[in-house]
Amino acid sequence: MTSSPDSAPRRSRTPLAITAAIVAGLVILFFIFAGLYTDVLWFDQLGFLNVLTTQWIATAVLFLVGFIAMGVPVWISIQIAYRMRPVYAKLNSQLDRYQQVIEPLRRLAMYGIPALLGLFAGVAAATQWQVVLMWLNRSEVGRTDPQFGFDISFYLFDLPFYQAALGFASAVVLISALVALATSYLYGSIRVSGREIIISKAARVQIAVTAGLYLLLQAVSIWTDQYSTLTNQGSILTGASYTDVFATIPSRAILAGIAAVVALLFLLTAVIGRWRLPIIGTALLIVSSLLIGSLYPWVVQRFQVDPSARALEAPYIEKNINLTRDAYDLAGVEEIPYNASTTAEPGALREDATTTANIRILDPALVSDSFGQLEQFRQYYQFPSNLDVDRYMIDGKSQDTVVAVRDLNLDGLNAGNTWVNSKTIYTHGYGVVAAYGNQRSADGQPVFLESGIPTSGALGDFEPRIYFGETSPEYSIVGAPEGQDPIELDYPSGTEGAGQTYTTFSGDGGPKLDNPFKQLIYALKFQSEQIFLANAVNEESQILYDRDPITRVQKVAPYLTLDSDAYPSVVDGRVKWIVDGYTTSANYPYSTPVSLSDAITDTETPPQPFALDSINYMRNSVKATVDAYSGEVTLYAWDDEEPLLETWQKIFPSTVKPMSEMSGDLMSHVRYPADLFKVQRAILGQYHVTDPGSFYSKDDAWISPNDPDSPASNPTLQPPYYLTMQVPGQDAPSYSLYTTFQPEATGASSRNVLYGYLAVDADAGASDGERAEGYGKMRLLTLPKDGTVPGPGQVQNVFNADPTVSTELNLLRQGSSTVLNGNLLTLPVGGGLLYVQPVYVQSTGETSYPLLQKVLVAFGDQIAFEDTLDSALDVLFGGDSGAAAGDTVVPVTETDTSTTSPTDGETTTEAPTTTTGDPATDAGLKSLLATANTALSEKQAALASGDFAAFGVADAKLSDAIAKMLALLGE
Repeated sequence: MTSSPDSAPRRSRTPLAITAAIVAGLVILFFIFAGLYTDVLWFDQLGFLNVLTTQWIATAVLFLVGFIAMGVPVWISIQIAYRMRPVYAKLNSQLDRYQQVIEPLRRLAMYGIPALLGLFAGVAAATQWQVVLMWLNRSEVGRTDPQFGFDISFYLFDLPFYQAALGFASAVVLISALVALATSYLYGSIRVSGREIIISKAARVQIAVTAGLYLLLQAVSIWTDQYSTLTNQGSILTGASYTDVFATIPSRAILAGIAAVVALLFLLTAVIGRWRLPIIGTALLIVSSLLIGSLYPWVVQRFQVDPSARALEAPYIEKNINLTRDAYDLAGVEEIPYNASTTAEPGALREDATTTANIRILDPALVSDSFGQLEQFRQYYQFPSNLDVDRYMIDGKSQDTVVAVRDLNLDGLNAGNTWVNSKTIYTHGYGVVAAYGNQRSADGQPVFLESGIPTSGALGDFEPRIYFGETSPEYSIVGAPEGQDPIELDYPSGTEGAGQTYTTFSGDGGPKLDNPFKQLIYALKFQSEQIFLANAVNEESQILYDRDPITRVQKVAPYLTLDSDAYPSVVDGRVKWIVDGYTTSANYPYSTPVSLSDAITDTETPPQPFALDSINYMRNSVKATVDAYSGEVTLYAWDDEEPLLETWQKIFPSTVKPMSEMSGDLMSHVRYPADLFKVQRAILGQYHVTDPGSFYSKDDAWISPNDPDSPASNPTLQPPYYLTMQVPGQDAPSYSLYTTFQPEATGASSRNVLYGYLAVDADAGASDGERAEGYGKMRLLTLPKDGTVPGPGQVQNVFNADPTVSTELNLLRQGSSTVLNGNLLTLPVGGGLLYVQPVYVQSTGETSYPLLQKVLVAFGDQIAFEDTLDSALDVLFGGDSGAAAGDTVVPVTETDTSTTSPTDGETTTEAPTTTTGDPATDAGLKSLLATANTALSEKQAALASGDFAAFGVADAKLSDAIAKMLALLGE
C-alpha cells in the first residue's frame, strides 16, 4: 500500500510542534516561577516571609479542597449514572446519534468535566482564604447581640464562614444533580414517552438522594438566614426590625423545618420509589415560602407596623443606635452644649491666647508650589501637591508645621532619563522641608524651620535620604563593594551647580542581586535586560522596589484597610512614614453600613478604590511605620484588644509589635487618623441623636458642609483640619482634628448654619509606649438650633460680597495675578466660633508661586481683612482681641548660604538672603532691605487709605529695592 505524499512531512512536523509546545510551556512556567521567587525574596528581606507563605499555603490548601470537593462528587455522580444505566434500553434515534458523537470522547469527558468544574471551584474556594483563616482563629468580642444572645464574634467570623460553606456545598450538590440528570437522560435511565417520564430504579435513587441532600443544605441555609437579619439594611434601620423579629425570623425557622421534612421525603422516595410525597412536599415548600416567607412579613409590615412605626420600631432603633455607635467607636462622645456668641467683644480671645498663637495660616493644599520654587533646587526633585501637617517641639513648645519630603522626579531629567541615570544614579530624594504653620515672611513666603541642601534647621541631625517615598522610581539598583567610588547622586552642591555629592546605599532595603540567577529573575520581572547586563550591577547590589509606603504596608498586612494619606516625620534620627491601618467588617450586628470610599472623599482626598467598600465596623488597630532610608516596615498594635486584630495576630504571629515598643519620639508624631474621623462624622451626622423617636423623625439630622471654595457644579465636602487648640471641655490645648455640621437639607430648604462642632484629641503624647489619656476623646459641641451661627459657605459668601474686601482683592488681582482662597478654618474661641482664611496671590509667570498676602477673619456677622492674622483679629474684636497670633512678628526670609543655587534654565527661585559672607555686599543688602520694608509699610498705608496713586509709587519703590537686592546677589 502506497502512503500519501503528505504523510511524511506531516509526521516530521509533529515532533517539532511538540517540542515547540514544551518549550513554550517551560518558558511560561519559568516566568511564573520568576514572579513567585521575587516575591519570596522581597518578603524575606523585609522579615515578613511568613505572611506570604501563610497566604500561599492557605490558598493552595483551599484550592485542593475546592477542587476535590467539587470534582470528586461530580465524577462520582457521572460514574453512578453511567454504570447504572439500563444496558438494553431502547433509545430514540436522536439520542443514538448523540451517543455516537460523544462515545469517542466519553472517557475524556467523564474525567475532564469534573476536573474543569473542580478547577473553577478550587479558584473560588482559594479566594475565601481570609474567611476560612479568620474562622479557624476567631477571637471572642465579649459583647452579645441583643436578639439571639450570641457573642458578636459569631457574626464577624462564624456566620460568614457558614454561609460561604453552605453556598459552596449547595453548588456542588446542584451541579452533581445536573450532570447526573444529563448522563441519565443520555444513556436511557430517564426516558420521555409521550406524557410519561420513565425513570430507572438506579436513577431514581440517585436523583432522590441528591435532591434530599440539596434540600437539607437549604434547610440549614434558611435557618442561618435568620441571623442575617441583624445585618440587613432596611428603610429605617439596619438590623432586625419589628417585622423581622415577629415575622421574618419565625417564618425562616418554620421554612427551615419544612425544607428538612421535604428532604426526608426525598430520601424516603429513594427507598419506596414513590414520587408523590416529595412532589407534594416541594409544592408545599414553595407555597409556604410565598405565604410565610414573603406575604406574612409584608402583611405585618403594611398593616401593623407602618401605622404605628414610631412606637413599634423604637426598641429596635435604640439597638441600632447603640450598636452603630459602638461599631464606629462613638459610644464615648461627650456632648457639650455650646451657646456660641456672635458678637465680637474686645478682649474676647484673652482666655484662648494659646489657641490663637497656634492658628495655622499656611494652607498645605496651596503651598506646594511655594515649597517647590523655594526648596526644590533641581528639576529632578519634587514635592507632593498636597503637603502634610505635623507638629514638633521647638524651644520647648509644640509647633504645628507643614511638612514634605524632597522626592525624586525622574521626568525632570528629560533627555537624561536613561536607564543608567534613572536606575543607578538618581536613586533617592533628599531631605525634609518643614515650615511654621502660623508664620509667614514679610512678602508672604513660608518661614522654614527645616530646609536647604544639605538639610539644616530646628529638627536636628537625622538621616535625610529618601529611598522610599510616595513618588520614588519603580525600582533602583543601589549598593557597591567597599572601596568602590560611589555613583548614586546624593545631592547637588556648589553655587555654580557644577559640584555633585555622591553616596552609596548602606542599608538593607531590598533583595540582593548577588548572583547571575537573581539578576536574570529580576530582568524578567521588570522586563529589562540591563539588570542582567549592566556593569553597575555587582555582588553587593540591592534592588529597591514597591517603594510607596502604603504599598509596602499593604503587602505585609493584607488584612488591613489603610489610610489614604501616609505622612513623613523625623523620628529618632530617621525620616519615617507613618501609616494608619484599620480593621474593618461589614458583619457587625445592628450597625449601619457606610461606603468607605464615599465617606473619605472630600476636597483634599479623591475617591479611593477599596476591596471592601461597604463597612459597618472600623477600628484604628495598627500604626505602621516605613523607614524612608531602609524601607523597613514596622507594625504596632495600637488596639491590642481589638478582636479582628487578635485573630490576625494568630494567623500571622510575630508580625505586629506591641505598642509598648513605640518610642516617645514616635508617639509624639502619631495622630488620630483623618479617614477614620471622616467615617465617624458621616455616621455621627445621624447618630448624634440617641432618642429613638427623634431619630425616626429625622428632625435633627446633620451633614458636613461642602468646601466653600469647591466648584458649585461639583461640590466636595470640606475636609477636617488638624489644629492645636483648646476645645470647651479641655483643660489645655492639644493637637486636634475637627469638623463642623449643618442641618441636613437640600434645595431651597437648605440652611448654611452650624448645628454642631466635632473635635477629637489627636495627640498621643510623648511617653515611650504609653498613649496619652485624652487621645481619641471626642467632644461634640451642640449649638443652638435658632441658626444664628453662620456656616462655612455663608461666611465665604459674606467675604466675597463685602465691598471693602472686593476692592482690595481686585487690587491684588492687578497685573494678571490670581487670588487663591486658603482653607477656611473654624475655631471655638472667644465664646463663639472664629473663622480664619488665608488669602494667597499668585502671578501668571512660569516660576510664580502663591504668596500669603491677606487674612480674612469672621466672628458672627462681623469680618476683618488685614495683612496679618494678628491685626485682623484686633480689628475684628474692637481694636484688641486680647491675644497675639503667631504671625505677630513677621520674620524676614533667610536662606542658608550652604544651600545650592539653581542652575541656569531651571524654573526654581529662592528667597533673597541677608548674609553673603562679603561685608560690602551685606551692608548693601541691609540698606536695601530697610528701603524695602519702608516701601512695604507705605504700600500698606496707601492701600488702607485708598490712595491708589501712592500705592503705585510705593509698589514701584519696593520692586526697585528687590531688583537691586537680586542684582547684588547675582540673581
